Amino acid sequence: MSYLHRVGAGLQRQPQAVTIAISLARSCGVKIIAGLHDSRDAHRRFGVLVLFSVLATGAAAQPRTQDVIIRLDERQLRSGAFELGNPEPENGPADIALPGVVVVPPMQLRVVAAPAAGLLETLTVSPDESVRRGQVIAQLRSTELVEAQRLFLQAVTAHDLAAEALRRDEQLNRERVIAERRLITTRAEAMAAAAALDERTQLLGLFSLGDEEVAELRRTRRIQASLAVRSPMNGVVLSRSATAGERVAQAAPLITIADLSVLWVNAQVPISRVPALEPGSRVLVPVQGAMGSLLRIGRSVDAGTQSVMAVAEMTQDTEALRPGQAVTVAMALRGNGGGQFRIPAGSVVRHRERNWIFIRTPDGFRARPVTVLSESAQFTSIRGELTATDQIATRGILALLGALSDGDES
Repeated sequence: MSYLHRVGAGLQRQPQAVTIAISLARSCGVKIIAGLHDSRDAHRRFGVLVLFSVLATGAAAQPRTQDVIIRLDERQLRSGAFELGNPEPENGPADIALPGVVVVPPMQLRVVAAPAAGLLETLTVSPDESVRRGQVIAQLRSTELVEAQRLFLQAVTAHDLAAEALRRDEQLNRERVIAERRLITTRAEAMAAAAALDERTQLLGLFSLGDEEVAELRRTRRIQASLAVRSPMNGVVLSRSATAGERVAQAAPLITIADLSVLWVNAQVPISRVPALEPGSRVLVPVQGAMGSLLRIGRSVDAGTQSVMAVAEMTQDTEALRPGQAVTVAMALRGNGGGQFRIPAGSVVRHRERNWIFIRTPDGFRARPVTVLSESAQFTSIRGELTATDQIATRGILALLGALSDGDES
């Protein structure tokens, strides 16, 4: 590469050699980054000093997420007007504060529906009221329930008759009084009656009649015109979808119940912060004192806010959290083996879904990926492989970003 640099230096004296120099550079696989123009030199007015960069070959030999070398000579450094600064070590918290909304996990929601069409006589619970499993929460009067009980009692009678006929024919067959064919027919009729009774029993179960109530109906043969709707779980009533005195259809929603022992927080994470988060990391809701872990990080990005949905599962001290509540969550950041530093705002650039800073080296600059922790109008907190003695670029960032982008295109 020393030969190419000598060719570049000779361009000041031979403006007509620009075309030849560009051809030589391209044949050697070197990227032509820019042409600098200065009206003070007559030769430079025609297309002057063409700068050769080893960025193309240096960056191509390294992974995208590793450091990228940007080699600059003294002339390029002066023309770039770069300013440098030192990163300030921080002892701040290794987490990030994000806005979120409390929601109920879908597996902990239950919608209690009307088991049959009829008149809703009473609703015994109100929103935000705690309920227990098996507690009566509504009374429903239904003609469909009356019909189902009648058909059940018919099935019980048919089953008893078929069982008695089978018992009698089995006795007669043993005494050689009837043919075996008649016994087979009677046994098939008994099996059909048993299946019909099982069907009617299952239908009563769909009407929310428990085993004890079905047994009581079979024993007393007394048909009830109304039924009690019971809570399927321990929890809290979130909402009511019907009112007393209303006629409802079968399967119409009546009450929504939720188990609030474990809650989720849906947090909006800026896409630039997503690489710093890791599923399973600690999550805290500082004001309410709830604790949990990061359950998952979404794959889709909201087009309007350019944010990603992160779901945190809060398992401890969730009493102060309420569904629909807006909260601020603190999520622990992924460790990358580096320290935490504060640098001037604007010293970090975004490139290829990564955050980069530029560290001064004897030959130019070194582009290094870092993790952004927080940002303000004056400073940016980062985490990465740095020391307090490193000098980073705080001005002239756009020129370095252009060189970094040119290296990707080569």
